[in-house]
Amino acid sequence: MRAAGRLVGDVLTTLAAKVTPGVATSDLDEIAEGLIADAGAVAAFKGYRGYPATICASINEEVIHGIPSSRRVLREGDVVSIDVGVSLSGYYGDSAVTLPVGRVSAEAATLLRVTEESLYRAIDHARPGYRVSDISHAVQRHVEGHGFSVVREFVGHGIGQQMHEDPQVPNYGEPGRGPRLAAGMVLAIEPMVNAGGAAVKVLRDGWTAVTRDRSLSAHFEHTVAVTAEGPWILTLREVPVAARS
Repeated sequence: MRAAGRLVGDVLTTLAAKVTPGVATSDLDEIAEGLIADAGAVAAFKGYRGYPATICASINEEVIHGIPSSRRVLREGDVVSIDVGVSLSGYYGDSAVTLPVGRVSAEAATLLRVTEESLYRAIDHARPGYRVSDISHAVQRHVEGHGFSVVREFVGHGIGQQMHEDPQVPNYGEPGRGPRLAAGMVLAIEPMVNAGGAAVKVLRDGWTAVTRDRSLSAHFEHTVAVTAEGPWILTLREVPVAARS
């Protein structure tokens, strides 16, 4: 699974360097498709329940599952969430990052920072003996402590030989509940956070989820293995996205 995770991280690093005003999300999708194919892997999202693209690219008020399009062109001040999943040698990797397009508002920058921080606070609870809701509570506490809202309709998940496996991993809840974590479990932990209210809806395309109040949204995700030594981030990028040129 580390091999699949490393590939996902490499694809995200490459795409992050391409996120500039004037780029269409379909261009990013084409790049990702080529990189995944060249690595001998399979794009996990394409064809999944009819999804038509290699990546999800969600702009501004789009929370997740935005479909890449030549008509969706990035503009200065946007934020864009890019979600990548692959299958390699029978195992899956899944990771997402939300990026600023050029210079963004102070609110947008804070939203991205807090959402990413909540991911790493959650990951720190991915240890044997903890419970799933300890991960969930870590996200909610950090996010709501900064005045933002946690999306409740969509959750993280187990991952392995299938992209979505048990258990579900919500981003909210009281600690000390749900399945107990054990070494060898692998989870896709993915906070989805709105600048406004928590409510979302799915557009007529059947995929794109947006905030009901049209506030900005951010999404960060890593595939994380629970080990006796602590959390192992399988999708950790060799070159951090923050270091993109």
